[in-house]
Amino acid sequence: MNILRPLSPHLPIYKPQLTSTFPISHRISGAFLATIVCFFYLLCLKIGLICFTYENFYQFFFFSSKLILISVEITALALSYHLYNGVRHLLTDFSGFLFLRIGRKRSNAMDTMTDHHR
Repeated sequence: MNILRPLSPHLPIYKPQLTSTFPISHRISGAFLATIVCFFYLLCLKIGLICFTYENFYQFFFFSSKLILISVEITALALSYHLYNGVRHLLTDFSGFLFLRIGRKRSNAMDTMTDHHR
């Protein structure tokens, strides 16, 4: 009778809920944005700030591929999601509205606000 069971419950066992998925996605978007900031910091150290004149910036984005525009769009979506989810989290913590009915309305409003980038 050798049954392979996990020693303790983990995330795949539970049904995904709004209260469990929003903090996880908030951390993922924060890690993504931190990676982008670190990348641009290292890029600025490498090429220097002298390359960021208006003409070079315009030529870079005008002659660049669509991949850069898509990555800028994904970064803007992650930034807006992270911002609105952080505001929602602060409102929930400081106002005491931890009721499920209000939480669903607030999460639907947050999804609507972040969908304006699509």
